Amino acid sequence: MAGVVAVVLLAEAVFIAALNWFLGVVVDRQDMSLAGLDPDVMSTSSKIGGVVFGLYFALCALVAALVAIRDRAPAGLGRVLLISAAVVHGLLGAFAWGLVGWTAFLFMVVVLGLIVLLLMTYDRAGGPEGAAPGGTPGEGAGPVARAEPGAAPAGGGAPVSRTDEPQDGDGEPQDSVPTQITAPVPTTP
Repeated sequence: MAGVVAVVLLAEAVFIAALNWFLGVVVDRQDMSLAGLDPDVMSTSSKIGGVVFGLYFALCALVAALVAIRDRAPAGLGRVLLISAAVVHGLLGAFAWGLVGWTAFLFMVVVLGLIVLLLMTYDRAGGPEGAAPGGTPGEGAGPVARAEPGAAPAGGGAPVSRTDEPQDGDGEPQDSVPTQITAPVPTTP
């Protein structure tokens, strides 16, 4: 699925760059000004804008391709780039509805949906993969559990170890970073 997003974003990058370059050539050949603007400035800015937008979408396509190759969620700058591309497609879709028509709007919404689907389907792993409980460190031993501060030591009143039966919350996603639990502080004297 990430490969499809990469191909769509790369095709869009080429199309946007070519379209803006073509518009820059048209403005340059018309040799007319718009509201007193210099035609050379308009032509150059259209070409530069096309190259910048094309490189931006190509970089987003590279991030999507890396997600497809690595088969894991984008992180850091890559995630920010994909989120910004989703926002840009949402805005372009809104403008396309009024200026171009419903087909351009539909294309923008489909690309927006693909990017959001890519961001939502690749979930981060919750911990070390393939770690087997028991054994010695370095030989497939799982992570060592630490006792929480203020936790009662395991003894006669400790709950029985878990069974293989499903418990409440087993099907829900787990955080990759454990939260720190602090005891409440009394606010009244």
